[in-house]
Amino acid sequence: MTDPARVRRHAERIRELVASIVRTQIKDPRLGMITITDARITGDLRDATVFYTVLGDSAAKTGTAAALDSAKGLLRSTVGKALGLRHSPTLTFVLDDVQDHAKHIDELLAAARESDAEVQRLDAGAEYAGDPQPYKVDEDEEPGVAVGEDR
Repeated sequence: MTDPARVRRHAERIRELVASIVRTQIKDPRLGMITITDARITGDLRDATVFYTVLGDSAAKTGTAAALDSAKGLLRSTVGKALGLRHSPTLTFVLDDVQDHAKHIDELLAAARESDAEVQRLDAGAEYAGDPQPYKVDEDEEPGVAVGEDR
């Protein structure tokens, strides 16, 4: 079994290496404004998944994905040499759409705030249905004494 701390160190190192290589060595014009957000590696150190975000529209995202796919060999060899492992890990690139999820959550929260304001507006003139005292009280019982208690 591989030490989990070692796996985390290698994953962090892979993230740093890929970000540095993308910034300095890859000169593909399809590469957009990219940020390497995370890297995860399997316990046997053979497969690594690199997460990235891209600023721009869907054309920029697809262009960046194609540029990363074409530079995968260079990235893998550089990462393998830098890590000093017996086997260079295979790299898989995954678009990290955290920004889209955050935007969707913000929209949902804004809609919830608007509906909450609507509920409060409707609640301002509301009256309770039924009796003001919904619980039946026997007249012979003393208030504050529960049923079954000794007096």
